Amino acid sequence: MRFGLYRPPVMSPTTPVVFWLSGLTCTEQNFVTKAGAQRAAAELGIALVAPDTSPRGDSVPSDPDGAWDFGHGAGFYVDATQAPWSTHYQMGTYVCDELPALVANEFGLDTSRLGISGHSMGGHGALITHFRHARRFVSVSAFAPIVAPSAVPWGQKAFAYLLGENRRTWAAYDATASVSAAATGAHILIDQGSADPFLDEQLQPQRFIEACRAANQPLTLRMRAGYTHSYFFVASFIDEHLRHHAAALTQTDDGV
Repeated sequence: MRFGLYRPPVMSPTTPVVFWLSGLTCTEQNFVTKAGAQRAAAELGIALVAPDTSPRGDSVPSDPDGAWDFGHGAGFYVDATQAPWSTHYQMGTYVCDELPALVANEFGLDTSRLGISGHSMGGHGALITHFRHARRFVSVSAFAPIVAPSAVPWGQKAFAYLLGENRRTWAAYDATASVSAAATGAHILIDQGSADPFLDEQLQPQRFIEACRAANQPLTLRMRAGYTHSYFFVASFIDEHLRHHAAALTQTDDGV
C-alpha cells in the first residue's frame, strides 16, 4: 500500500495528525497534488496522512465487469467478509490500525488522537471511521460524503460484493445508521456543493442531517452554491477544514 505523508516545517512529539481519505478511482496522489492543503497545514503545524483508496496489483480482484465504481480505487474503507474480496479488501483495519501504527513507528507521529476527513467515498470513510473509533479519531469532517451507502447505488453495489447480501451487516459501515445507533460528542463539519451531479442519487445529505438532529449529534453542513464534486471544491475550503481539526486536536482535557 502506498500513502502520502506531509510533515509541517516545525514538528513536535504532539504535532496534530489528520488522515485524508480520497474518493472513487483516486490514489493517494489526488489529495497530495490537487487539494493544496500543504500551505494551511504548514501554518497550523498539522501533519497529513493520505492513504490509497484500495489494494492494488494483478493478484487483487477488481470489478468483474470492469466498471469504475468498484474494485481497485473503490475499497469503501470497510473490512470485506466475502470471497474473493476478503483476502485483500481490509481497508477498515488498514486505516484504523495498521497505518496509524506504521506512521507512528516509522515517522514518530503521535497517533493517539487523530483527525480524519475525506471526499465522496472518502467522506463516507471518514464518518464511519470516526463513529467506529471515536476515541482515536476525535475530529471529523467531510466533503460531499456518501452518508447513507446502504440506500444509494454506489454503496449498495460495493456492500453486496464486500459484505454480502445481509443488509443488517451493512449498518456498521453506514454513517446515517451509525449516528442513529450511537452519537458522539464531536462537532462534524461537512461541505456539499449545490451543483454536485451526484447530490440527489448518491449523496443525499438530508438523510444524515435528519439522523444527526434526532440523535443530537453536533453537525454543521454547509451547502456551497454552484460547486460541483471536483477537487476545485475541495481546494476552495480545505483550509477551513484543517482549522476545524486543529481546534479540536489541540484542545486540552479541560477544554482550553
